[in-house]
Amino acid sequence: MKAHLITRKGWQALDTELKYLWKQYRPEITKKVQEAAAQGDRSENADYTYNKRLLRQIDSRVRYLVKRLEELKIVDYSPQQEGKVFFGAWVELENEQAEVVRYRIVGKDELDTKLGYITIDSPMARALIGKQVDDEVQVNTPLGLKLWYINAIQYQAFTD
Repeated sequence: MKAHLITRKGWQALDTELKYLWKQYRPEITKKVQEAAAQGDRSENADYTYNKRLLRQIDSRVRYLVKRLEELKIVDYSPQQEGKVFFGAWVELENEQAEVVRYRIVGKDELDTKLGYITIDSPMARALIGKQVDDEVQVNTPLGLKLWYINAIQYQAFTD
C-alpha cells in the first residue's frame, strides 16, 4: 500500500500549480483555441490543433491535481519525532566503503533526487523509518542487500 503523505510545502506547491492552471493558463489557451477556431477550416489549422491538444493536457492535469489534493494527508513536523527517522527527516548515511549520502524522506509528489529527496515508499525510506543515530540499516536493492549506518538525523522546515 502506498502512502498518501505530503509535506505542507509540497501540498502548497501542488495547490499553487492547480490554481495557476485553472485560473490563468487554461483561460489563455481557451482564448487561443477560440481565436483559431474563428479563422475557419479547423482541419488544417495547426494553431487550433496544437492549442486544443494543450487544453486537453491541462484539463487532464487539473483533474489529477484535484483528485490528488483530496487524498493527500499533510504531515507537519512534531518535536516527538526528534532522535528517530520519520517522514520529513534528513538522514545522513554511511556504508561500509565510507561513502556518505544524505536523503530527505518525502511523499511521492515531492520526489526530487537532485535535492536528495526520496519517497516514503522507497525501500531505503521504509528501512529507515523508526531508526536512530548509530543504527545499522539493511536495504534490499536489485544488486543485493546493502548495509548502511545512520550518522545523523535532522528535521528542518521545508522552506530551503
